Amino acid sequence: MKKVHPLLEWLKKNPAPTAVQPHLTGSSTGVDRRGFLRNSALGGLSLGMLFDGKPEREMEFITQRVKRESKPSDLKITDMRVAVLQGVPFSSPIIRIDTNQGLVGWGEVRDGASANYALTLKSRILGKNPCNVEQIFKQIKQFGGHSRAAGGVCGVEMALWDLAGKAYNVPAYQLLGGKYRDYIRLYADTPEGKDYDEFAKHMVRRRDQGYTFLKMDFGIGMIADTPGMLVGAKNWSVKQQWNDSQPGKMGNYAQTKHPFTRIQVTKKGIDALALHVSKVRDIVGYETPLAADHFGHFDVNTAIQIGKAMEPFRLAWLEDLVPWFYTDQWKQISDAIDTPTLTGEDIFGKAEFIKLIDARAIDMIHPDLASSGGLLETKKIGDYAEENGIPMAMHFAGSPICMMANVHCAAATENFVALEHHGVDVDGWEDIVTGMKPIVDKGFVKVPDKPGLGVELNEDVAKKFLKKGATWFAPTDSWNTRDSADRDWS
Repeated sequence: MKKVHPLLEWLKKNPAPTAVQPHLTGSSTGVDRRGFLRNSALGGLSLGMLFDGKPEREMEFITQRVKRESKPSDLKITDMRVAVLQGVPFSSPIIRIDTNQGLVGWGEVRDGASANYALTLKSRILGKNPCNVEQIFKQIKQFGGHSRAAGGVCGVEMALWDLAGKAYNVPAYQLLGGKYRDYIRLYADTPEGKDYDEFAKHMVRRRDQGYTFLKMDFGIGMIADTPGMLVGAKNWSVKQQWNDSQPGKMGNYAQTKHPFTRIQVTKKGIDALALHVSKVRDIVGYETPLAADHFGHFDVNTAIQIGKAMEPFRLAWLEDLVPWFYTDQWKQISDAIDTPTLTGEDIFGKAEFIKLIDARAIDMIHPDLASSGGLLETKKIGDYAEENGIPMAMHFAGSPICMMANVHCAAATENFVALEHHGVDVDGWEDIVTGMKPIVDKGFVKVPDKPGLGVELNEDVAKKFLKKGATWFAPTDSWNTRDSADRDWS
């Protein structure tokens, strides 16, 4: 009696995956061992060594090249590490979450925020199934705060969607309910120049790059050195809107909320700002939407005066005229001027957006996904605004990892208008990831159909952006153990 090879005996009891069935059956009447061995050899799977008669090991070897999807229900988080990139265009901590099935999820802490905002969450997510994104988000949400303090929660949430998409083999937007659009429109921030001619060259370059939506700066810092433009600004470091290292005679300008500086802009100053915008409009034309960025720290009355002066130029919006939490002041400004108002890049969670929307205090919302709560929370924010007739632009100033998280959210949100791109002039920016080339094409990003976020970190290039003194995804075992009770109710 002919002896049956143990592998074939095992295969009869354990049917092979569909993808390898053609190699295992030679006819409709039974298993053809010779044909199976021949096909295996042709496929590069030599069976010259039969693993000491252990069919389980032979089967594992035979099917090692067969594409398998993850087992989402068994997926577990095993590790989280970070690497801080610098100059993309600012500092951006990149998160890597590892799993027991070899899947890796990428996320990003918001620009300018500490990687520790994410690392403190590691002990809270180890061992959890990353596919339970909303459940995990609700458990770690309490560790987020407004602006950069939200960076850890949002960065982890991005990585969870990346993992969930890879586990189910679908793009992240599909898990958010599908997409409204195939392309995401970008708006490009444009740097100031030392004079109008240099600034004009920057604007022309943006136009030639194909951007169909632009944003500019024309705050009070640009007129601070000209006599007769500002009232009460002499003792403030007006040109240091973001630099909180200069205390100044009156206090730290960067840390003093707008209404408390008591700086005013004169008629001469407002005319100078209007002249600047008119020259930019001459360059850009009126076919291209043109938005305005931060203006400096002054009160509601000055904001209204500037807003009225800008009305002839039909700007897309005036951004962050006063801090986002002054709801009544925002409504006062919005009711007084015809140019759309916008705020929101530092708001964490939908609750504060709801207050602004319900009060009809602003004309547009402007969440930064790396602060607002990640993909799902930002979609919820957008959906609430959409139900109330308010459009959503999105703020962004990070690496391609965070951009792709924004792209999937924007694709899945109906009232989306445009996404900011702050890294247009960063050499090598697109090469930080693989999976899309180019990422930006004439001011638009094609929504990827690859699983998860659709890109992977290109370590060879990303290492060139590694912040001086930072480590490259070093072990973070010191963050493995939770040392506090987290329940925020009794």
